[in-house]
Amino acid sequence: MGSAATQNAAISPDTGKQYVFPPGLQRNLLWFALNKFRPGNPILLFQHLAAEYGDIAHYKIGHHHILFLNHPEYIREVLVVQNDNFVKERTVRRSKMLLGGGMITSEGAEHRRQRQVAQPAFHRQRIPEYASAIVDETLRMREAWQAGERRDIALDMMHLTLNIVARTFFATNLQDEAFELAAAINRIMGLYNFLIILPAAEWLVHLRPPGLRAFVKARHRIDAVVYRMIEAHRRQKSDNGSLLDLMLAAAPEHTRESEQALRDQVITIFLAGYETVANALSWTWYLLSQNPECRRRMHQEIDTLLQGRPPRYQDIPRLKYVEMVLAESMRLYPPAWAMGRYALQHFRLGEYFLPARTTVLMSQFVTHRDPRYFPDPLRFDPERFTPQGKSARQKFTYFPFGAGPRQCIGESFAWMEGVLVLATLAQRWKLSLPPGHKVEPQPLITLRPKYGMQMRVEQRGPGSFQV
Repeated sequence: MGSAATQNAAISPDTGKQYVFPPGLQRNLLWFALNKFRPGNPILLFQHLAAEYGDIAHYKIGHHHILFLNHPEYIREVLVVQNDNFVKERTVRRSKMLLGGGMITSEGAEHRRQRQVAQPAFHRQRIPEYASAIVDETLRMREAWQAGERRDIALDMMHLTLNIVARTFFATNLQDEAFELAAAINRIMGLYNFLIILPAAEWLVHLRPPGLRAFVKARHRIDAVVYRMIEAHRRQKSDNGSLLDLMLAAAPEHTRESEQALRDQVITIFLAGYETVANALSWTWYLLSQNPECRRRMHQEIDTLLQGRPPRYQDIPRLKYVEMVLAESMRLYPPAWAMGRYALQHFRLGEYFLPARTTVLMSQFVTHRDPRYFPDPLRFDPERFTPQGKSARQKFTYFPFGAGPRQCIGESFAWMEGVLVLATLAQRWKLSLPPGHKVEPQPLITLRPKYGMQMRVEQRGPGSFQV
């Protein structure tokens, strides 16, 4: 791990001990960013820190200390070993403007309570029940496509995964409201960087300056859909064990506060449940279009196993190469591209002693592309995720769903959904990137394709083994 060759030191006013900081930027980050990088793309900064300073680097924004970690032992130490000393950092806390106090932004006992309420909906015994709904929704999209047309696959995947989340977790058919939700969420995503850097945005939102006015309008659209869905579910008075049923049962008093809490949870699950999988699928289609031999192997596995019928839950363990393709896609383009924590107390990381209120950042995008763990890291190679390949790698070198007590509650659902959607669509269609379409990752709350993902749809038939 990193060397302390160029450490900075300071005395703790509370303990009298000497803080020891890792090497890092000597100038304030604002000066450095304006002179070295395009503002709004922290991945470039993280890549620079990893290349220049190695496993752990230090920099400051004003008086605030920030660490960037790029070693599995440091990452494990923060996410697992010292988890109790860390809460979500500022950018996640600011997302409360949209998410409220849902599972992503809550802390401590409240987070544990919310997770306990939701856990039965994600139990492995429930997961198979969701498979048929996933395939049904995907078949509906598959039948709507036309050979030769160009489609924004990123937008298609968003609409598809929104409908899947609504149907599986909330026993709701969104229909046209999926387009309304996606449009509102896309508007908020477009304002993401503005919301993050704007001082006191949580207070200014009540004054509605131009940028925040658009945010408030989009949030109202999302709230309207969510509250309509909750009310319709109440009127039906059905209890099929959906996640929404569990949430309603946990808040039977029906007060203004409980309604707000319910809204926060529903929006959180929607965003987490559709956004990450939609982006993972979009990047997967792109990578397959650029790697025709991998695409051929995936088509061959699908055709051989399914023999023209739709996939079922029982097929997932046998769709090994499809899962490997998805795993390698999330290595190169992890939807959750970075994560951060905020230290409550002084703490140690290796040879360094660091103050409370330090922000600790780590990036799946950077660690997943580290040649120490993934040789020839920019090459798309699903074979990295054979059982032998996975067992040979050190833990916390690949963590697309996070790690520790706050690891994504829906991870098993996301893997199943990704495999079934890929198999269902690839059974009928081959997607190709048109010449000249620009592809660039955009690090917002998730890693989105900045210019969408235009694809040409080409028909293929089961058993054809076409490239």
